[in-house]
Amino acid sequence: MDLSKNFHKKVLKNGMTVIFEKRNVPVVSVAFAVRAGGINEEISEKGISHFIEHMMYKGTKTRTSKQIAEEIEKNGGELNGFTSEEITAYYCKMPSKHLDIALDVLADIIKNSVFDEKELEKERKVIFEEIKMRRDTPKIYVFDEIQSLLYGKPLGLNLIGTRETMNPIDRKKIMEKFKQIYEPNNFILCIVGDADFEQIIKFAEKNFGSGKSQIPKQKFELKNETKIEEREGVDQANLVFAYHVPVSNDDKCHSAKVLSSLMIGGMSSRLFEEIREKRNLAYAIHGDSNINRDFAYNLIYAGTMKENVDKVKELITKEFEKVSAQLNEEELNQTKEQLIGNYQISMEDSQTQMVNLLVSEIQRDAKDFYEYEKNISKVKLKDVKDLAKKAITEYSFFALVPKDKK
Repeated sequence: MDLSKNFHKKVLKNGMTVIFEKRNVPVVSVAFAVRAGGINEEISEKGISHFIEHMMYKGTKTRTSKQIAEEIEKNGGELNGFTSEEITAYYCKMPSKHLDIALDVLADIIKNSVFDEKELEKERKVIFEEIKMRRDTPKIYVFDEIQSLLYGKPLGLNLIGTRETMNPIDRKKIMEKFKQIYEPNNFILCIVGDADFEQIIKFAEKNFGSGKSQIPKQKFELKNETKIEEREGVDQANLVFAYHVPVSNDDKCHSAKVLSSLMIGGMSSRLFEEIREKRNLAYAIHGDSNINRDFAYNLIYAGTMKENVDKVKELITKEFEKVSAQLNEEELNQTKEQLIGNYQISMEDSQTQMVNLLVSEIQRDAKDFYEYEKNISKVKLKDVKDLAKKAITEYSFFALVPKDKK
């Protein structure tokens, strides 16, 4: 089935973008998103986008935080949100017969959140606990740290901020940032499910005015660094190997996805076979492509014994060497078929598809998502081999390892 035939998009007069994919299953996924996240923050305010996301569920002029959750959940829905470097989103998934409730509640928190002073101070404590949780969870911590070895500040700082950046953020600062970013020209309304596009448009036009604002963009430098950190109380070494991907060339970004899948895309991938199956050096070994509009990188994660960190790193670089020299069209085409199959499976769930379309819209245009199969199919062997060759020398590496007992 060609889902692009059911895709609709319209940019309203106020600049708000509405995206819709029609489905016949009686479920609907709805998101209000803003085109801003961590990458738009100054060093001194790092974490404010994530802080605002938390606060948006804490009450509006007409609803308490409990009422916000109840109106979605008591009607069979699920409510959530997320903040990334380039987007902040508020979403729910529920029976399509309750679409009007989903739209009303999400629009209310986008337009009418009150940012109560007492709730703000309570939520600050929650985020401090989240910061500690991320630090105390090695598998999460190494993913946070690798970005600081790939990019200078502010992008290299943790998305959710630090105690130093979060402590000075008060209600006045929150409101200034909110008013600067949360204007209709920066909004995306994305819906996937059983709904009517014209009714969605009517809702958006009726409920959102014409305010406009310019979102600031912060500069950052690319870098490659290696760091080993020792810590008491951990039994396993957690490591991440990462390398930059050019964002100015779409073909190179698709080549990066192919290379990532080839190296670490499942149990049949080269590194899973080499490091886990053949040498039994790790239980968990996986990776991902983090492709964004303004920055992109591939990463590989492994959990291993401390004494095997250098060996695992060596095996990773050797496998890139093999790919750069030996990759052939047959293996390339097999990897492409795997990626295309993963892409097709990802579209099954309406909520996953909603996120897919949002991310594609932030990168350039939501409709480009439906060109994925064509774009992967045209990836050239030389581009994949060249990127593998570059990864051998131009990489960042971070490992959190157990501290030796005295």
